[in-house]
Amino acid sequence: MDLQTIALNVIMSLVATAGFSIAFNIPKRHIFFCSLLGVVSWIVYILLRPSVGEVAATFFGTCAIVLMSRILAVVRKCPVAVLLIPGIITLAPGSAIYYTAYYFVTNDTQSAGRYGFLTLKLALAIVLGIIVVTAIPMPHVKKLINRIKAEHNGAGDLR
Repeated sequence: MDLQTIALNVIMSLVATAGFSIAFNIPKRHIFFCSLLGVVSWIVYILLRPSVGEVAATFFGTCAIVLMSRILAVVRKCPVAVLLIPGIITLAPGSAIYYTAYYFVTNDTQSAGRYGFLTLKLALAIVLGIIVVTAIPMPHVKKLINRIKAEHNGAGDLR
């Protein structure tokens, strides 16, 4: 994947996540961070997909976003879901769902089954990524947050 394609992917994921955040009435002060989370999830996905596959890349992208959402939720004093849901939208298996329905309607049951199974695997990768990172006890996350704050001490407010 060339640099121009990656840049276009980053811009489109930023715009898509911002649009999703606006459509679902995320407070304006969080839209920028939601958009950044969407970009990070997509970057992790597109960088890992060639080497580990689509499902594993989705899992690792989800793990990155959940961890970052938990940290930012504490720093920005908001619920994790406010940051997590828009940030994870770039990993949603929309095209797989579309092709499942398309091949089902056109009576190509073999392709419909293949895409349906892919949709299920991607959805499970997202759920497992959320569960794995959420299972990390909060004191460990708070230590990480304190270390980040100490590194940025005097660099301005992170809000």
